[in-house]
Amino acid sequence: MSEKKMNSSRRHHLKSLILSIGAGWLEQEKKDLVVAKAAYMSENCPAPSMSGDQAALMEACKKLHALIDKVDEERYDLESKVGKADKEIQDLKIKVVDLAGVKKPALKRVRLSADAMLKALLGSKHTVNMDLRANLKQVKKEVKEEAIDAGDWRKNVEDKADRKKMFETT
Repeated sequence: MSEKKMNSSRRHHLKSLILSIGAGWLEQEKKDLVVAKAAYMSENCPAPSMSGDQAALMEACKKLHALIDKVDEERYDLESKVGKADKEIQDLKIKVVDLAGVKKPALKRVRLSADAMLKALLGSKHTVNMDLRANLKQVKKEVKEEAIDAGDWRKNVEDKADRKKMFETT
């Protein structure tokens, strides 16, 4: 019993160590991200110089507008690429589901009479009599007019030949 407790406490200790190391890595990653962002901004976005005449300021504004247009084009291109990739991912997910197929659950066999089934489907208001034979059409059987004598095989062969001609002509 004490060994299980010791294993449990050791496991808990190891989990807490892993979590603390992971938290430290996350903090370091956040700090690195802030430093990288500051370095990128200082490199690509120098502080604007407001000194100079109006022509110099107009030129600076035109440069900024050109940079904004370029960034907007890149953003649009990246958005379209991401949209295409998302659509492709959705299509692949659908294909995976189609290939795997939908698993049908095993159905239980329920023994119900036809009356009970109709009562369950239509509700208790409708009482349906399941006399299916009453709704069937009456069909009379054809009686052969002449009974062929089994001993006269020639007549049988001639009848068969007539039938064969009948099928060949159609």
